[in-house]
Amino acid sequence: MNLKSPKINISKSPQEVFNFLSDVKNFESLMPENISKFEVLGDDKFLFALKGMPEIILKKKEAIAPNKIVLGAAGGKLDFSLVGNIVEINETSSDVELEFTGDFNPMMATMIKGPISKFIETLVTSIPNAI
Repeated sequence: MNLKSPKINISKSPQEVFNFLSDVKNFESLMPENISKFEVLGDDKFLFALKGMPEIILKKKEAIAPNKIVLGAAGGKLDFSLVGNIVEINETSSDVELEFTGDFNPMMATMIKGPISKFIETLVTSIPNAI
C-alpha cells in the first residue's frame, strides 16, 4: 500500500526542513489533536498513540541531507515506512511531501487507508507552523 500526502510549500530552505524532521522530538508538534501518547525513546526513535489505535514506534532508518528522511516501524507486527521528501524550490522555499508505504493484507489495507491518509496529511500540513 502506497499513500502520499498533499505536497505543500514551506518558506524554509530544504536544509532547515531536513534539520527539523531529523530531530524526532519535533514530531510531537506535528501530531494530530487526537494523540493520546508521545514519548521520545532515543535520538532516533519515538513512540506515539492516537486515541483508539495501538502504540506505534517509529525509528529513523535513513537520512539523506537535505532531501529525504525515512522513518520505519521499529518492532510490532506491521512493517511500514514513512518517507519525507524535500524538494528545493529556491534558497528560501521547499516543497515537502510525505509518503507512507506498507505491506498489509487487503482487509487491513482497506481498514487503515483512510486513517493513515488523514494522519500523513495532518503531519505535513503542520510542518509550516511548527518550524
